[in-house]
Amino acid sequence: MSARRGSTDSGSSNSGSSNSASPTRESPNRRIAGRPVMITGAGSGIGRALARRLSRFGSPVAIADVDEAGLEKTVASLSGPVLRRVLDVRDAADQLRFADEVRAWLPDRLAAVFNNAGVAVASSVRDAVPEDDDWLIDINFRGVVNGTRAFLPILLEQDEGVIVNTSSVFGLLGMPYQSAYCASKFAVRGFTDALRQELRGTGVRTVNVHPGGVTTNIARNARVRKDPEGLGRTKEQMAAQFEAVTLTSPDKAAEIIHRGVERGKARILVGPDAYVFDALARLTPTHYYSVIERLQSRLRARQKETAE
Repeated sequence: MSARRGSTDSGSSNSGSSNSASPTRESPNRRIAGRPVMITGAGSGIGRALARRLSRFGSPVAIADVDEAGLEKTVASLSGPVLRRVLDVRDAADQLRFADEVRAWLPDRLAAVFNNAGVAVASSVRDAVPEDDDWLIDINFRGVVNGTRAFLPILLEQDEGVIVNTSSVFGLLGMPYQSAYCASKFAVRGFTDALRQELRGTGVRTVNVHPGGVTTNIARNARVRKDPEGLGRTKEQMAAQFEAVTLTSPDKAAEIIHRGVERGKARILVGPDAYVFDALARLTPTHYYSVIERLQSRLRARQKETAE
């Protein structure tokens, strides 16, 4: 663990006139820009983009990831105060130790806790390897639980702050060959919703984040034993196909999440595809996949036409 305390020009970070540069319509007690935050999974993807964005807005950031090299790259891209910690979110005791370290480091009240670390597995239910599913669930769900339990006491003592847990659009609809991932993300959603009700009457709130396809390394870092659809694709080919249909960049995802938290949303949909998933879950809760297949086919056809 290491900390860097630097001076941040909060005036220049928060004073843009562009709508894309500054959050709007936030209540003062919901504002997180310029205030300390904690982010797991900050070594890449959405976590790194959140750290960069909030650091630009003057927030001291405590960041954690199991990937030390990725974490160092994130640190190098930040201009303000930062506490860096190599952390395996599966380790509940180490999460508690990290929370103590953050408490000692905090220059002000902790505004937000982003439990964002996540991994993927691609497999049919029939061919699933239990060790792979356990690995995923321990990170995606139990890691969120561990982080929430570790940092919740700090927020309750303050009677202020927000816990932001990353679910997925796969926490809205079940998808083939993603049974463990869907189970973990539905679990995050249920856990966060239940906690929200427990926190009624306090100054602490919870938020579920449901990203659609975001261009990150999650598919390339997934555990894939074989092509679950039997098409003979390599892991790299499958990752490339996933990335070809993603509609949202990490920076855009971070902007949406940041704005949603400050506007007091309890559920944040990230990306246009997230709104499609949400609508399908409501309109056709058992036959949605045939609609998704048609939409994916049209998207691939358009991409092929563009490439030609």
